[in-house]
Amino acid sequence: QRRKEAAHRRRRIIFNNDGNEVVYLCKTATPEEVLRCRTSPLVGSHVDSIFYCTWSSGFGLFTHNTKVGEVFTCKQGMFADNITRDLIEQGTDPLQIMVDFCRRNDLEIFWSMRMNDTHDAWGGDYSPYLFPKLKREHAEYLVGSKEDRPKHGGWTAVDYAHPQVRELAFRFVEEVCCGYDVDGVELDFFRHPTFFKRAAMGLPLGQEELDMMTGLMRRIREVTEEVAEGRGRPLLVAVRVPDSVEYCRGIGIDLERWLAEDLVDILIATGYFRLNPWEYIVDLGHRYDVPVYACLSESRIPGEAGEVRNSIESYRARAMKVWDSGADGVYMFNFFDPYSPLWRELGDPEILKGLDKVYFVTVRGIGNAGFFLAGGERYFRIPILAPQRPLKLEMNRPQVIELPVGDDVLWGKDRGILPELNLRLQVGDLKDAEDISVELNGELLSGGILSRGWLDYMLKPDLVRKGVNRFKIGVKPGSGVTPVVFDLQLWIRYRESS
Repeated sequence: QRRKEAAHRRRRIIFNNDGNEVVYLCKTATPEEVLRCRTSPLVGSHVDSIFYCTWSSGFGLFTHNTKVGEVFTCKQGMFADNITRDLIEQGTDPLQIMVDFCRRNDLEIFWSMRMNDTHDAWGGDYSPYLFPKLKREHAEYLVGSKEDRPKHGGWTAVDYAHPQVRELAFRFVEEVCCGYDVDGVELDFFRHPTFFKRAAMGLPLGQEELDMMTGLMRRIREVTEEVAEGRGRPLLVAVRVPDSVEYCRGIGIDLERWLAEDLVDILIATGYFRLNPWEYIVDLGHRYDVPVYACLSESRIPGEAGEVRNSIESYRARAMKVWDSGADGVYMFNFFDPYSPLWRELGDPEILKGLDKVYFVTVRGIGNAGFFLAGGERYFRIPILAPQRPLKLEMNRPQVIELPVGDDVLWGKDRGILPELNLRLQVGDLKDAEDISVELNGELLSGGILSRGWLDYMLKPDLVRKGVNRFKIGVKPGSGVTPVVFDLQLWIRYRESS
């Protein structure tokens, strides 16, 4: 009962900190400096929980004072400012610093463990330093090698089919649960989602692999319950996973079984990609009385299209849709500026509703779904439109695309607050705005202005709905063009009526 109550506490924003400040950013080896970089300015914001990852790469490579794994004390190359060893010699470490900070400020603190981070596989300048001793000594644990790389995922991923790997994963969690006064542990299965050699080779997994992971989850639940009983306070288990039961099964995660067996207290969904409308994963978690948090992370779409997707206005729109879906809160990943206004906006839909936003059909891109799992793109159940996946228009074959919107844009009409709505279509091979037709929710738009590859329409406020908005785009008869729609942006700017 107490665990359920703790699971359902208020978390407007969960801040996932990947722990990089202690290896890259700190100028001096003090707790105050660690907190200054990303944490202290968050006091008084909507951040109710900090999920702290003690370093972000290599299975068993940590910046907390582990005896089971390996402490990352490297000071070579780009890690010259790594203060991990200095903090440990002072009798503390980054995780203890975060625990102490959260206790002082009445914040929830989770330790976050990346279940198979493979930054050591990508060939960056950092990769050689992130390859842990465990992998050097036990190459047989890996899904591939530098010379013989798997079809999917990073070659340095450990294969959870080995009992020794599952045992180590358990012991890493057990050590933190027993040694630190955390409120919970997060098992991050999204960074990176490769867990079995068979899946990495492009082969389907069977019940045997699913049972292996479920067995590990049961052991973790057992130890968290034992520690909780001993200290008289709940110890929660959170997981971050893809937002699809089928995709999860494809990589070895029997998600619905975990929920049914009460192995998960908090469900966090998505990362590099999103496969379903937010309502899908919210309904799944709530069916088992598990709170659900929507992960918002940076766009992986390159260029200017990615920059505007990473804008403040874009994050606001994404968060507004999250709240509209019934999710229990927002989870921020790979977003570290502690002075951003978003920390004081995204956790409250009442604040958000009056702020400018921009909505996109696709924010993150889709390539990684297939990178980590053979045929992963077949699990997409949401519309896709981005410069890398455009809509090709043909005569007599109009294209339909749907855009979910979280705003009720007329919320302030009675108070004289009306939105300015701007639809922007990035269209190639179009010479005249009159050569294509654009309908929104069944109404034909007019007055489009074409400039430098962008077709802009000013929309009537009552034309945009809260929920799904349906666009129908076609080529007009006799125009003789075959345009390509690369992007769609819906800008909402609130202003007071004169």
